[in-house]
Amino acid sequence: MGRGRVELKRIENKINRQVTFAKRRNGLLKKAYELSVLCDAEVALIIFSNRGKLYEFCSSSSMLKTLERYQKCNYGAPETNVSAREALELSSQQEYLKLKARYEALLRNQRNLLGEDLGPLSSKELESLERQLDMSLKQIRSTRTQCMLDQLTDLQRKEHLLNEANRTLKQRLFDGYNHQLQLNANAEEVAYGRQQAHQPQGDGFFQALECEPTLQIGYHQNDPIQVVTAGTSVNYMGGWLP
Repeated sequence: MGRGRVELKRIENKINRQVTFAKRRNGLLKKAYELSVLCDAEVALIIFSNRGKLYEFCSSSSMLKTLERYQKCNYGAPETNVSAREALELSSQQEYLKLKARYEALLRNQRNLLGEDLGPLSSKELESLERQLDMSLKQIRSTRTQCMLDQLTDLQRKEHLLNEANRTLKQRLFDGYNHQLQLNANAEEVAYGRQQAHQPQGDGFFQALECEPTLQIGYHQNDPIQVVTAGTSVNYMGGWLP
């Protein structure tokens, strides 16, 4: 007795669902391989699990080429012999040519602004170039004027700050000079007061002694020296001894 027909609906049991997915995925990949070998067909198989994991099979050497072939056939685009790499190279080459032409135009415009290679230009191109130069010159002059005004404002501000600092230093110097004069005056007053306090008040307390102007120690040259002995007295002349 054969197996009964399986009802196609979502398997609610998570474990059974995972087991069924693994079995049928392997069987599907096997059938795709057999189909490509037996029938010489180009087969591409892509499977995503419910967790987002990718499983794929491709009978050709590149899945990308198979997908490009599918896209061309699906959207009805005419098949060409140009591959994706050749198309990318062609696009890059076209972009390079555009950038090169733009670069050459900018170089030519720069030379024209410098007054070079003006021969091939027409009258309208020359007029346009002249207007462009006039506008550039006006912009340059305006920028230069604004820069000079800014520098002038900055210099005026610095001058004002220097004047304020100079006035402050002058005031400090003047205050210090006045303070020094006041200190000197006070010192003179104190010294004068001390001198008055040490001076004698009158002549009642102290009197000058009267004495000879010089004090003579020894003997007078004109006076004779008298020597007294036990029996006699002998007079000698000053400055001579017996």
